[in-house]
Amino acid sequence: MMIRYASYFIAALLPLLLFRWFAPASIGEIDFWLLWLLAMVLVSLPVIYAEIALAYRSAEAPLAGMQKLTREADASALWRGFGWLAALVAIIIAALVISGASTGMLTALTDLNSTPEVPSFAVAAGLMVIAALLSLLGVTPLPIGLGLMLIGLIFGVANGLPNITFAMTNISLGEWARAVALALVSVGAGTGLYWFGQNRITKQAVTAVGVDNHYAQNPSRAQGSSEYRATKLVLPIWILQLLVGMVALFISGMTLPPIGQLLYWAGVVFVASYLLHYSTQQLAHKFGLLVSLVITAVIAIVLVVAIPTIWLVGILVIISTIAVLLLSVFAGWQMKISHLRKSLNFGNEAFYNLWRVAIRLIVPVALLLALIGWVMQWLS
Repeated sequence: MMIRYASYFIAALLPLLLFRWFAPASIGEIDFWLLWLLAMVLVSLPVIYAEIALAYRSAEAPLAGMQKLTREADASALWRGFGWLAALVAIIIAALVISGASTGMLTALTDLNSTPEVPSFAVAAGLMVIAALLSLLGVTPLPIGLGLMLIGLIFGVANGLPNITFAMTNISLGEWARAVALALVSVGAGTGLYWFGQNRITKQAVTAVGVDNHYAQNPSRAQGSSEYRATKLVLPIWILQLLVGMVALFISGMTLPPIGQLLYWAGVVFVASYLLHYSTQQLAHKFGLLVSLVITAVIAIVLVVAIPTIWLVGILVIISTIAVLLLSVFAGWQMKISHLRKSLNFGNEAFYNLWRVAIRLIVPVALLLALIGWVMQWLS
């Protein structure tokens, strides 16, 4: 049952996890809000549709699914890089939020006059080990993490909301870059998380049909019960992301009291464990479960210990953008039109044509402009 709602938990959690890394300096900028909304419509929505469509077409998780799809489309093995990058992006997100959790917890303990005599990198490494162990529980930590984070935020709301002054500012390519990064990373577009979630639901449904004698004796009913329509899956996820994202933008500058911080960051550790679980499951397709768990944990610990947080943000932006670019070009230019039309199963042909224009042209151009904006921002 929990697997069915994993995508909705992720949709609600990622904005709460990641808005603080991209939004604080832009909270009061009305033009930034408008650019973020535009990026949500023109970039994130088509990409999530593509993920769900490829999940349905491949009937496999991202890494295994891209191998199957590239063979089917007679495309280069280069496009399989999306599966590897998606797993890496999830590990980087886990490292970024665990790094924030270690700093936040130490700050809270300092305020409570009980700072442990250990360096911050050791705390980060310890939290990452805990997250790796929790990843063995699969989806279970997600609702626990969400509950702890919400309780922590309630403490912050009781402490007072931030005073935000809204104003229009000059629109720049750097601002567009931040808006696109926020729209992509905070909704998980290009991470393969929704692809993975849909694949788990499909496998669960197939298993249920397989063990149910009634369905086994009535294949037509089993086929009818699995009728697929992408809109029913994508729009609820996207709308939830939009609503939670708006709330997260308002509260991203909020100050939490020490107890609220400890609860919030404890919840973050639980959520990070699911990201590590996802990466482990992807790598298991190639290396087996135990080896994949070790690889995931080692990479995550190295990232959180050896790389400064601000660098993790930059690495996350670059790799996630490349992953989404690979996904959009593959879905738009490499996949057969008939296959995607059947996978998406739009109720109206005009919607499919709009999606195809977006995934083939608008998304790649928007991503390239965002990359240029980030480079200009870093150079300045």
